[in-house]
Amino acid sequence: MLLAELSWPAVNALPRDMPVIMPIAALEQHGPHLPLFTDSFLVGEVARRTNEALGDRVLLAPVTWLGNSHHHLDFAGTMTAAPRVYLDMLRTMIDCVLHHGFKRIVLLNGHGGNSVPGQQVLYEVRQHHRDRDDLLLLLANYWALGSDPAQSIPGLRHRIEHACQWETSMMMRLRPDLIGDYKSAAKFEWGNPFQPATRAWTMPDVSPEGHVGEPALATAEIGEALLQTFAGDVAAFLNRVIAWGGRSWNG
Repeated sequence: MLLAELSWPAVNALPRDMPVIMPIAALEQHGPHLPLFTDSFLVGEVARRTNEALGDRVLLAPVTWLGNSHHHLDFAGTMTAAPRVYLDMLRTMIDCVLHHGFKRIVLLNGHGGNSVPGQQVLYEVRQHHRDRDDLLLLLANYWALGSDPAQSIPGLRHRIEHACQWETSMMMRLRPDLIGDYKSAAKFEWGNPFQPATRAWTMPDVSPEGHVGEPALATAEIGEALLQTFAGDVAAFLNRVIAWGGRSWNG
């Protein structure tokens, strides 16, 4: 069910145990071969397919396209909210949903840079409502909900990175008209930046061209298989949210 297409009386008539799905993404560089809106296109498509599968069991908000993308600002066209501004924006959006009485909120994330601030804002909201035990506040990265596509999709390399084979393949399936010369894109690896510690970084530290991985290996067939896998993972996860009893700690 699409929030953007409902009237306020229609929303007001919905059961307040219905999960509200808030896709969050970005407008940022994706190498020389993919459009700036890649993350928003992809999480939007995963959310669309999931909504089709679950129908009137979830309420799907529009994609929030402005994200936390400061680490990509060396590349023209990238837009970002300052970290505290981004936290406040998400907090305000969540507060609106809670104000209307809904109790199950899922930030469906389509951009890695949103993960940490998204988790932070959910902790802040939970601590503000610490006297309640009926809230379920979740952040889920659509690519990390259980499946290991590299084990099941022929020709797919190890993991999702940035403007990589995975994202390029999904964009080939979704918007091939927006893809540039991915075949000439060089291969860049993340390397081992003092793992297992977490190192602060900007994209030029890793890749002078703005992408990581091997875009040249992308195909539309891999892209469709990935989109099917991720939409299935999100639908399965949301079924857990729907089935939640409303009070317990365990999902």
